[in-house]
Amino acid sequence: MREVSKMKKIEAIIRPEVLESVRVALEKKGVISMTVSEVQGRGRQKGVCLQWRAGEYCVEFLPKLKLDMIVDDDLVEPAIEAIAHAAKTGYDGEGKYGDGKIFIYPVEEVVRVSTGERGKEAI
Repeated sequence: MREVSKMKKIEAIIRPEVLESVRVALEKKGVISMTVSEVQGRGRQKGVCLQWRAGEYCVEFLPKLKLDMIVDDDLVEPAIEAIAHAAKTGYDGEGKYGDGKIFIYPVEEVVRVSTGERGKEAI
C-alpha cells in the first residue's frame, strides 16, 4: 500500500502590486508552483469612493489576485510567513486593510496528469 503524503492547499488573496514580492519570497522558501487568478473582492477594506467632477464614484469590489498552491505539510508555515511578510503594504511593517487573506485546506491527493505521479512527487 502506498504511503499518503500530508499536503495542504494554500489559497492567498493579495493586492496585485505585491505579486512579484510574494513570488520571490515563496521561491526562497522552496514553493515554486502556483496558479494565479485575477479576482475581485471586498472585506473590511470595503470599496473605495472617489470624487469626480460629476460627483462621487464608488467601487465596491476591488481587483485582487488569488494564488493557489499545493504544498507538503513541512512547507505550510514557511509559505504562510513568506506570503504574510511580502504582502504587507504598510510602511512600518504593519499591514493595512485590503492586504489580503490566506486560507489553508487539507488535500487528499495530487496526481500529475503527464506522468501519473501521485502525492508529494506530483506537486
